[in-house]
Amino acid sequence: MSAGLIGKKVGMTSVFDEQGNNIACTVVEAGPNVVTQVKSEEGPDGYNAVQLAFDDKKEKNVSKAMKGHFAQADADPKHVVMEFREFGGDVEQGDQVRVEDLFEEGETVDVVGVSKGKGFQGVVKRHGFSGVGMTTHGQSDRQRHPGSIGASADPSRVFKGMRMAGQTGGRRTKIQNLTVVRVLPDHNAILVKGSVPGPTDGYVELHKKTTADAE
Repeated sequence: MSAGLIGKKVGMTSVFDEQGNNIACTVVEAGPNVVTQVKSEEGPDGYNAVQLAFDDKKEKNVSKAMKGHFAQADADPKHVVMEFREFGGDVEQGDQVRVEDLFEEGETVDVVGVSKGKGFQGVVKRHGFSGVGMTTHGQSDRQRHPGSIGASADPSRVFKGMRMAGQTGGRRTKIQNLTVVRVLPDHNAILVKGSVPGPTDGYVELHKKTTADAE
C-alpha cells in the first residue's frame, strides 16, 4: 500500500480543459490529515507505516483510550484513523499532511471507498442478467427471474458461486488510475476525473501511484 490521504467525497462538478473539453470530476475534501502515529520495523509494531486521522469529532463521542492516543499527537479527536504503508518522506507524530504535499495535477491515483448499499436485489440489477424475457406459455411474471440454476440428476446440486439474488453494494471498492484534474490547496480539496465509490460525505482513501504500482 502506497502513500495517501483520507478524504471525504463532497460531490461532483465539471471543468474545462485547455482544449475546451468538459470533464466530469469528483470533488474530494482531503485534508489536512494529522499524523497520529509513526510505526517502524525497529519498533514494537515490526513494520513501517504512517497512521493518519481526518475530520474533527466531538470529544464526548471518543473513548478515553482514543482521547489519550490523539493527545499524544497534540490533535483534536477525529472520525477516521487509517494506516498507509511505505509513506515516503519524513513525517513525525503531530505533523499535518495536506493535499498539495502529496498530489500533483495530471498524475493518477487509486480511490478506495465503500460503495452505496442497495439492499437485497434480484439478478437483473445485481449481475446484469437480461431476465427470462418471455411472456408466452403462461409466464406472466418471469421477466426479471434468473431462470434455471442447475442440472437435474447429474450433478443433482447447485454449484457454489452461482450468481443469484442477494445483498448488493456496501462493499469496499477500489477505482484505479483516476487522473488528478485539479489540486485546490485553499479548499484542501482535490478534483479527480470520473466517479468514486460511496455516497456524498462518505470517507475515501486516496492512494498515490508509485513506480512499483505502475509496473
